[in-house]
Amino acid sequence: MQKTYKFRLYPTKDQEQQLLQTLDYCRYVYNTLLEWLNKQDKPDRYALQNRLPALKQEHPELKEVYSKALQYEVYRLFYNLRGLSQSKKRHRKVGGLRFKPSHRFRTIHYNQSGFAVKDTGKRLDRLHLSKIGDIPIRMHRDVQGTIKQVVVKHYLSGEWYACIVAEQQDDVAKQPIRSAVGIDVGLKHFCSDSDGLQVENPQYLNKSLKQLKRRQRNLSRTAKGSCNRNKQRILVARQHECVQNKRNDFLQKLSRYYVNNYDLIAVEDLNIQGMVRNHHLARHISDASWNKFAQLLFCKAESAGKTTVCVNPRGTSQEYNHGKDIDRDYNASLNILERGLQKVGLGLSELTPVDIRPLQRLHRASASQMVETGSPFLEHREG
Repeated sequence: MQKTYKFRLYPTKDQEQQLLQTLDYCRYVYNTLLEWLNKQDKPDRYALQNRLPALKQEHPELKEVYSKALQYEVYRLFYNLRGLSQSKKRHRKVGGLRFKPSHRFRTIHYNQSGFAVKDTGKRLDRLHLSKIGDIPIRMHRDVQGTIKQVVVKHYLSGEWYACIVAEQQDDVAKQPIRSAVGIDVGLKHFCSDSDGLQVENPQYLNKSLKQLKRRQRNLSRTAKGSCNRNKQRILVARQHECVQNKRNDFLQKLSRYYVNNYDLIAVEDLNIQGMVRNHHLARHISDASWNKFAQLLFCKAESAGKTTVCVNPRGTSQEYNHGKDIDRDYNASLNILERGLQKVGLGLSELTPVDIRPLQRLHRASASQMVETGSPFLEHREG
């Protein structure tokens, strides 16, 4: 099992120039390989990889980049080609692979070798990258397992991050199912569970929309290619990243709460791509990030030995198996729980009393409370 850790990098000005130059060289190799690929009758990965030494002879400046970082561009090209082929098999209208402009190429991959993490015992450690040097890095937590890959990413706001991929042993014991919960997601409330807890939808994008529009307006008024335009572009990118960071923090803490307190978590298998076709709700659905919440639940549950299941969402709100005088979202969460238990071969009566009395009053937790305290739900639940 692999786990990815994300840490902030603080390169010097010279190191930043080296990183930007490495990005540019890797992008050039990718675009050149794509040009060669388009001329082949049948895609041949090894033929393209064998042409890299000749490309280095033609352009000696490519020798300033770590060799495996350039070799990875062959893998990236065929990985994108495979994804394109799978989309065609699902009958989606797709074109061919495109050449990468500078603003759409922002990662450098060090696979298996060419990197080392140096512990300095101070606030900032050092990440050694071959052909670049020792870059200050803030390791805010320990990396568990063997490091297999380091991905250096440059954000549009100008910040640099290192994503460290570590391989861990798959020795997590499966936990017995003693407690279970069904989760129904929505727009008014981000989620309602079968224990009667409702979490308000934080709507981070909607709350920042006014400021985003103002900064985007200021960007459109600047002259193309000017320094002011670049400064305003960074402000817009930072605002978007601020919204993204708040959303990620909310989803991480909420998913951690459910994984820590339940052995079985049942969620709906929603067709998000189909739902966002509703242009009136597309922005709100995308802002809620239900799919990422489910992914975090599955990832954290796997690491903790917990069980997660996806159930059919059809009719969960309309089937009133527990009485019509209860909240609609709460009723849906009970149906999701019941379907989840059936999917793993358990009955509802095996975990809870046969006579289920619905909660007359639902507990509501706001997103701001969760961000401040981390896990405020324990004090809101009834026994």
